[in-house]
Amino acid sequence: MAQYRDPGPIEFDAVIQRSAVIGSAAYVEFPHSVPETFGASGRVPVMAAFDGVGYRGSLVTYGDAHLLLVRSDVQEEIGKAAGDTVRVSLTLDTSERVVALADDVSAALVAGGEVDAFRALSYSRQREYALWIAAAKRPATREARIQRTVQRLAEGKANQKPG
Repeated sequence: MAQYRDPGPIEFDAVIQRSAVIGSAAYVEFPHSVPETFGASGRVPVMAAFDGVGYRGSLVTYGDAHLLLVRSDVQEEIGKAAGDTVRVSLTLDTSERVVALADDVSAALVAGGEVDAFRALSYSRQREYALWIAAAKRPATREARIQRTVQRLAEGKANQKPG
């Protein structure tokens, strides 16, 4: 894991932005130098709040800037969208990021010998798979998604989005 300098709590106001690309995510731009603030460049895990609504995410590199995504569920909860100003507070997230798995998913990973491969995926990718499996409406669909996840792990293709 990368070593970061913990600058303590950081607060700033930012305008929620969205690219003109269809389906693009909303984000705010981090107004400080990430290397100077955190002692590292690249992705920085943070605990953030937008107008007091919590979010566990990362500052991610985009060109010369670092961005923090504003998920659609957070936008709905705070009643804001692209073009609106939001109060952002964040702290360095030093806790281990572990996705909790349902018993049937864990059992399938163990049976398939793919637990380590699954845990080697990024936190975000693990979460995507867990949510994809959980979103299945029928038991047969859920089982098929679990088996497809195990198969992708075995084939070394699990770093693709599920689905």
